[in-house]
Amino acid sequence: MSRSDTTVDPLFLEFQLALAGRYSIDRELGRGGMGIVYLAREVHLDRPVAIKLLPPDRAIQTTLRDRFLREARVAAKLSHPNIIPIHAVEERDNFVFYVMAYVDGETLAQRVRQRGPLPGSEATRIFREVAWALAYAHGQGLVHRDVKPDNILLESATGRVLVADFGIAAAAGGGEADGVTGTPEFMSPEQALGGHIDARSDLYGLGATAFYACTGRLPFEGASPTEVLAKQVTEPAPPLASLGLPVPRKLAALVDRCMAKAPADRPPSADAVAEQLSLALEQRRELPAALRAFVKRYGRLDGGGTLVGMFFLLIGSNIVSALFGGTPGFATFVFGLTVVPFAYLVGAARRLTRLGFTHQDLGPAFQAESEQAREELSVEHRRGPTPLERILGAAARVSGTIFGLSAVTVYLALRHSMFMFMDAGAVFALSGAVTLMSTIGLLAMQQRHRDVDTEFWGKVWMGRIGRLAFGIARRLVGRGQATSAMTHRATELSLGMAAEQLFESLPKETRQELGDLPALLGRLQNDAQLLRKHYTGLQEAIADLGDDASAPQHAGLRADRDAVHAKLGDAVGALETIRLNLLRLHAGAATVAGLTTHLGLAAEVSEEVERLIAAREETERILKPPRQDPERSG
Repeated sequence: MSRSDTTVDPLFLEFQLALAGRYSIDRELGRGGMGIVYLAREVHLDRPVAIKLLPPDRAIQTTLRDRFLREARVAAKLSHPNIIPIHAVEERDNFVFYVMAYVDGETLAQRVRQRGPLPGSEATRIFREVAWALAYAHGQGLVHRDVKPDNILLESATGRVLVADFGIAAAAGGGEADGVTGTPEFMSPEQALGGHIDARSDLYGLGATAFYACTGRLPFEGASPTEVLAKQVTEPAPPLASLGLPVPRKLAALVDRCMAKAPADRPPSADAVAEQLSLALEQRRELPAALRAFVKRYGRLDGGGTLVGMFFLLIGSNIVSALFGGTPGFATFVFGLTVVPFAYLVGAARRLTRLGFTHQDLGPAFQAESEQAREELSVEHRRGPTPLERILGAAARVSGTIFGLSAVTVYLALRHSMFMFMDAGAVFALSGAVTLMSTIGLLAMQQRHRDVDTEFWGKVWMGRIGRLAFGIARRLVGRGQATSAMTHRATELSLGMAAEQLFESLPKETRQELGDLPALLGRLQNDAQLLRKHYTGLQEAIADLGDDASAPQHAGLRADRDAVHAKLGDAVGALETIRLNLLRLHAGAATVAGLTTHLGLAAEVSEEVERLIAAREETERILKPPRQDPERSG
């Protein structure tokens, strides 16, 4: 509502008159059951502020008025980057209001309504910041009691998340339903029953808010607030993973835990929730630009040049057949279909190798690209193939069968000098063209809701073809290539790769004396990665327990974590020792015999690590109950 529009509102005029000289109200930003929000400027400091006015019909109720002021003054003491600061809490004439910082942005509810569900990484970041805000407020003894998308603001300029209305909505009687205050769609069961409220009630509201943000739908809906409240108390929320949406596994599991009916089954604190979300975010490392470009463009044969090349290959092989006979023509086609693409892959691998990357770097790169694509494509998520996809799929299958049969016929005709070669060759070429075009069309259609390209090329590069291409590329580049920094790699991978390069640059005789070194490096790298995985799992389990040191399994988990951490240090230390001794060997400051001694110690470390891993896996196999399929249980 603009300033000119508000002149017809008597409440606006009366309120502005009461604030004259201190605040200049510009317009109304919105209103709801618990108040009216105005955009204004604080005259003396000349800064924009938002003023929330308790509705006059509620302000005349002495008990409600006093509670609102008390809660607002407590909330005004909060000082946190993710909490909207309250500048003043005042009574003036018949008005009760508080003044807070103005956030130029949108609420989470507006974001979801306008642009659909949040991508997984964005949702994880947003709810980690909300959890930080809740953890701080809970530490100050304040429970929000109305965590919902409308109370979470997203700042446009910075993307920062800010939480509003700590404890004030309930104090103002907002969203009353049958004497219960709050918002029914995001209210915990104990709050719906009018029971005792603590920090875990806010975690339920956080889980319901995250469910809405990730799916675009409410966990519980009904024709009336009473019906929604009844469902909150009696019905379990649908597991987020069972909805078929591309939500990260860790986030989905955490949302389900937050929405447990019993407070004891929820995470112990908002701090524990934030720590879990941090772990999920830390696993999504940023990749170097060269790797991103490789997995998106340079490592693929799916551009326009490929289509043109296939067209000319079909024409060229037929021309060769007409001029020199069927066998040279068929050989030309097979050569162009196999050797030429493989040569391109070797060239792409060679360019990446010259930058210091190896075949081992491709796994995380393709995985990260697939995860990002799933999040982006989820905006227009659709289930099942379209009619056009079914038609193209059928055409590809039929023409592919004919292509295969005609290829066999061509082969037999060539071998036995049969006169039907030309007819079979024409069918072979035509069916091959139809198969190619229909397959490309089908993949293009599927690409709109599934990243087929990345899936296919990830399998190519991580399989035998990719390993062979990198092996050839490495020989073509030689031993003198420059190695760039690999900050995206785990420490053990960086050390292992550096040691392998140093080993390969040694004279042949020295390498023969250290013949088991590459195998040992591979074992240590694998051991360290397994230990890191176990360590992360134990950290997550400890985070789930929070600060409850009295929990029976708490001490055991910490002891296991410390033991795994120590062995991880031993494995990485062994790799570092080997690398340093190889450097000394290159500089003439060490001998092969001395290095062999260190290799024996490193082998002992590897054996100890493998025994520890085997023992942990056996224990987990015995103690871990069988996992239930969420789709069946739902």
